[in-house]
Amino acid sequence: MLPKQYRLKNKAAFAATYRIKNSFHKGGITLFAGIKKKETIQTKVGFVVSKKTHKRAVKRNRLKRLMRESYRLILKSGTTYNSQEYLSLIFVGSSKALDKNFKEIYNIINNLLERL
Repeated sequence: MLPKQYRLKNKAAFAATYRIKNSFHKGGITLFAGIKKKETIQTKVGFVVSKKTHKRAVKRNRLKRLMRESYRLILKSGTTYNSQEYLSLIFVGSSKALDKNFKEIYNIINNLLERL
């Protein structure tokens, strides 16, 4: 599980990150990046899968778990590229990503962070 210090929870923080409109898309996952940091504050990360993506909560939560675990492993390995320069990141899953396995999700998230 992703430690609490890395989680983006505040509704206003989500809205501010979406407002920046700095996004990248690949394989059914979209990455929204917030503004660049000026201080040494921890980057916060949010994971979203809309109810429009799938009506079953089990499917939506599975995709969120896979994305969260992929980001945690990337963070643990230290290959975050320049994603730590941003205040907040939001990963949004779509219906294309629902049927992907863990390895595919991991590669997509790693590629999105590399493009960032």
